[in-house]
Amino acid sequence: MELQLAWRNIWRNPRRTVIIMIAVIIGVWTMVALTSLMRGIVNDMLENGISTLTGDIKLYASGYHNDPSIEYRIDDPNSVISKIAKTLPVDSKYAARVRVNAIASNARHSIGLTLVGIDPDQEKGVSFIGNGVVDGRMISEDDNNAIVIGQALLEKFETRIGRKLILMSQNSQNEIVSKAFKIVGVFRAKLASTEKQFVFVNKHSAQKMLGIGNGISEISVVINDHGKFEQTSQGIAEILKDSDIEVHTWKDLLPMLTAYMEIFNGFIVLWYLVVFVAMAFGIVNTMLMAVFERMREFGLLKALGMKPMLILRSVLIESGIILIMGAIAGNLLAFGSVMMIAATGIDLSALSSGFEYVGMSSVIYPEIFLKDVFLANVVVLILGLAVSTYPAVKASRITPVEAMAHT
Repeated sequence: MELQLAWRNIWRNPRRTVIIMIAVIIGVWTMVALTSLMRGIVNDMLENGISTLTGDIKLYASGYHNDPSIEYRIDDPNSVISKIAKTLPVDSKYAARVRVNAIASNARHSIGLTLVGIDPDQEKGVSFIGNGVVDGRMISEDDNNAIVIGQALLEKFETRIGRKLILMSQNSQNEIVSKAFKIVGVFRAKLASTEKQFVFVNKHSAQKMLGIGNGISEISVVINDHGKFEQTSQGIAEILKDSDIEVHTWKDLLPMLTAYMEIFNGFIVLWYLVVFVAMAFGIVNTMLMAVFERMREFGLLKALGMKPMLILRSVLIESGIILIMGAIAGNLLAFGSVMMIAATGIDLSALSSGFEYVGMSSVIYPEIFLKDVFLANVVVLILGLAVSTYPAVKASRITPVEAMAHT
């Protein structure tokens, strides 16, 4: 009965009801849509960071993180891998790499970059290079003189597949060594800076060139459920506590990304607050107008013996119905608009050179998280009802005398 009465009351003045609903729709839509955009940006940066050889967890020889030279290396990687394999969650993957600073040169140019020796099979599902080759072919375990470079670096060297590059680096004896490699493939990455920074050779070829036996620079671990990285890293650290191996998570290795995530989370909370305050003013003002318009009605109900609590409840029910309808429409609008944008992404190519410094791709895809949708709706419904309490209390305190004087 109360719901039927409330439904009729809210449509006694359709214009006022529609105004409140529009405020709620815009509020929910902007909350969900903007949060989805922020999540898309953060997840893009995180995915780029993890796939660009960082992983969820990374193991170094003690000292390598501060001084990435071949002097600090893991000499027995198989032993380390066999120990940590017991603590890794199901479907986790790892890749052992040799990684050193080097200089690449040809007849035209010389460029400083990072030489990475890899096992091609291990990199699948661990880093971008596992499926990143777009021209030519990937290196194999038998390729002792093959190299894969980025598209941007290929253009910078003004070379092509089949040509050679000379790589120079420092070996385990602190001597400068060099070797000629034949370009067999070209990779593409989301960030042009990645294409310029890394070149990839067979791990055994890099080990032989640097004279380090079976030694490696790092072990990168990727967990299927990224949310378990801290728990897993603690388990690995406990197992390796008596060794000279350092265990780092992506949060340690990508401090700028961690800072950006905290900033974005703070911005989302601030945005929710701004939207709610703007929406609250609209709800309170419109509901107060409704109360003043119905003052004679409320006074008559009080004169007939209706309790103030019943009047308070009826006004809150009316507000609740409007808020729920507005929230449903706002969610539908938000889901629809985000899905349309996510199909093609937001092209930021014109600003890509600036965004690369923070690890953002040139195309951003918004992502909806149910927890964000839930939070936005809770803010609108709970706090919306809270601010509706003021006009409801105002209505419940109207006396018959005041109502008659008002008319």
